[in-house]
Amino acid sequence: MAMRRVTGAAIRAYAHSSSSGYFARQFHASSGESKKIVGVFYKANEYASKNPNFLGCVENALGIRDWLESQGHQYIVTDDKEGPDCELEKHIPDLHVLISTPFHPAYVTAERIKKAKNLQLLLTAGIGSDHIDLQAAAAAGLTVAEVTGSNVVSVAEDELMRILILMRNFVPGYNQVVNGEWNVAGIAYRAYDLEGKTIGTVGAGRIGRLLLQRLKPFGCNLLYHDRLQMEPELEKEIGAKYVENLNEMLPKCDVVVVNTPLTEKTRGMFNREMIGKMKKGVMIVNNARGAIMERQAVVEAVESGHIGGYSGDVWDPQPAPKDHPWRYMPNQAMTPHISGTTIDAQLRYAAGTKDMLEKYFKGEDFPVQNYIVKDGELAPQYR
Repeated sequence: MAMRRVTGAAIRAYAHSSSSGYFARQFHASSGESKKIVGVFYKANEYASKNPNFLGCVENALGIRDWLESQGHQYIVTDDKEGPDCELEKHIPDLHVLISTPFHPAYVTAERIKKAKNLQLLLTAGIGSDHIDLQAAAAAGLTVAEVTGSNVVSVAEDELMRILILMRNFVPGYNQVVNGEWNVAGIAYRAYDLEGKTIGTVGAGRIGRLLLQRLKPFGCNLLYHDRLQMEPELEKEIGAKYVENLNEMLPKCDVVVVNTPLTEKTRGMFNREMIGKMKKGVMIVNNARGAIMERQAVVEAVESGHIGGYSGDVWDPQPAPKDHPWRYMPNQAMTPHISGTTIDAQLRYAAGTKDMLEKYFKGEDFPVQNYIVKDGELAPQYR
């Protein structure tokens, strides 16, 4: 797996500045000592007991508490992650492992990494580790890993649902029923079939490919833009066409789906200029990361009708504040960050997290595809 290397000079500089050097962290990573593990998850409250497989919440803590404590490890779980006086901050100085999820992310800044003198491993229970300052983690000699593939089906299915919700103008119809109204015209004037429409995904990794496969039976014109082109046999099987130049693909699309990771290159990628290249009335689905979109540019384009509908479950920051403008813009079908935390996905990412912790305690390597940062190198998708 080709990964980006942080220079030795950067590593040495960081080690000197943080007084918890790169090599020291690596040397102790597989010791047999008791470890302090902190998990940051969303709180489920009364819902925690409604399903025995609801593992991704504070109360059920990935289902690994008994196992960890039986081996002599300390396991602290909280949802309190923001501000200098939060519960997470109290444990930063002496934790060894921090587990978080994309759905309620613990933002691991360079400042927090410098304070975390014992920190060795950052695990994402799910997919997407952009809540971590990866350059700082690499320079500090930390390992960052996630449960690759654990919720790709969940997210791809959710994206397909959102495409249909936007195309059929579903939300206003639902609201009419709830509000005791009946106005067919108020829904039908902007409801469309999916068949024959051009759907383009920006990013065609595991999730993007699954989405394209699920769209094929609908008889759409399928396009994709990615840094890598699929093998010809797979392209033929899916029925999708590669477009190397994103600026050429966007104007052709009736629906644009964002499936690219959040990196410094993609942050704010969909700004006024990029949105302006799309056809008027375009539908956008974004289950990738909220910060890939320029917040106000989306609001303005939805209000003007240039974007015909916007749906997604990702915000910047998360949880989204009550005054976030995407909550109140027209023609939106937004939800909290839920697409990758179905019960099925929770079972997968809980099992994957436990597997990596077992390997960590034994000093064994993780599956190579799970590494986001290893030995000072970043995975290609986070370059």
